[in-house]
Amino acid sequence: MFDRLQEDIACVFERDPAARTRFEVLTTYPGVHAILVHRLAHRLWRRNLKWLARVLANVARLFTGIEIHPGAVIGRRFFIDHGMGVVIGETAVIGDDCTLYHGVTLGGTTWQKGKRHPTLGRDVVVGAGAKVLGPIEIGEGARIGSNAVVVKSVPPGATAVGVPGRIIEPAGDAATRRRADTAKRIGFDAYGATRDVPDPVANAINRMLDHIHHMDRRMEAMSRALEAQGIMRHFEHDADLDQMELPSATVADAPAADTPQT
Repeated sequence: MFDRLQEDIACVFERDPAARTRFEVLTTYPGVHAILVHRLAHRLWRRNLKWLARVLANVARLFTGIEIHPGAVIGRRFFIDHGMGVVIGETAVIGDDCTLYHGVTLGGTTWQKGKRHPTLGRDVVVGAGAKVLGPIEIGEGARIGSNAVVVKSVPPGATAVGVPGRIIEPAGDAATRRRADTAKRIGFDAYGATRDVPDPVANAINRMLDHIHHMDRRMEAMSRALEAQGIMRHFEHDADLDQMELPSATVADAPAADTPQT
């Protein structure tokens, strides 16, 4: 139990830049409080103390604004950011390392008993206000955009947005993976730069990433040719460009206004 608490607190620091101290997280984060109470309520639910489990879950909802049914199965390092208005149904299953933002609903679409709530794989992120409804599966590493209404399963690694939710990042798309690899190498977050987004800025960024990839291939071919001729050794891509800085043009570098030009 103590190890789970340590993980729950540590994952807050990984995903929330506003977190400052462990004491602050433990005492002021409603998402952490809701998860702690749910773990106890879920144990009571499994031991058939269902009324007591429901009472405990309702107390947690009163103080946190987060409603988690004690029957829901939640994995490790689960983080609810802000949390107000989050609803997680009885038969929902959430994998490890998932993140939910405020206003998210993992709900059902039928009054019949049985599996009626979604199943989230590992490392799924559900944006603020999104509704994921029905006994569908959200694949590992998938992303659900803010205010999306998803009623169909989402494949692993894909991104779903809109009402109703539609896939804008095909899983396993070679061009998407290539752009993501190039963006990661140059230190750019390409989460919003998807091929099918009707956004001229995103389209321009995608073209830039494609051009960088094309130039990288040509430079690598030239480097190998020079190495084959014994002129120079083959270069390797820099693993991290964040530490590389270009000298900036400052006012001190510019010629003074009264300095005669030659």
